[in-house]
Amino acid sequence: MSNDTVDKLVIFLAKRDGIDKLVKTFQYVSKLAHWQVEPTHPDLAKRAKNWEVASGLSRKAFRTGRFLTGFNALRRSPGATPLFRTLGIFANAGEMVYFFFDHFLWVSRIGLLDASLARKMSFISAFGESVGYVFFIIMDYIMLKKGLEQERKLDKSSAEGKKEMQRIKGDRIMKLMAVAANVADLIIALADIEPNPFCCHAVTLGISGLVSAWAGWYRNWPS
Repeated sequence: MSNDTVDKLVIFLAKRDGIDKLVKTFQYVSKLAHWQVEPTHPDLAKRAKNWEVASGLSRKAFRTGRFLTGFNALRRSPGATPLFRTLGIFANAGEMVYFFFDHFLWVSRIGLLDASLARKMSFISAFGESVGYVFFIIMDYIMLKKGLEQERKLDKSSAEGKKEMQRIKGDRIMKLMAVAANVADLIIALADIEPNPFCCHAVTLGISGLVSAWAGWYRNWPS
């Protein structure tokens, strides 16, 4: 693959996840901007809020049909061992519920369905999202622990051992990025399920959204 940055950016933005992470960055930068300028520049704050809302709705449109990813993972057996199959069932089922009900949340917010449904759809979607994230985090933690154990057993003096260690370290970075994104998104989901001053604060949501977006950006960037 070419090392040209523009070539990589084109490939990145051609992916659904790629454009989602870019627009997610817009969404949470604008949330932080709105929080920052609202007390002193209400006109700018209103523009930032409009940008945030438009970005959020756009992301929901991009995710049309995304629930099939979780469904297909369940259909194809989500793990190689009984433990990972069990964890995978809960993780992918939660993700499937999240994306499926997110469709109804989107169409209720744009006025196609009764706007009063939005709160209920948001809760169901966020609940499924939270369940999925918890089990994905557990799976990644187990894989990280397994990678550390494998690394300790390697013969680091041999060429093959060095190559395998490099692979394990690369996989560890990707897993850590996944954990960071899932924890950040879990905080955002909790703000919908059980509103509280910490999770619902604009700074918490803004930083969590950007951590998730940029971790996802790193994971999806062409290598």
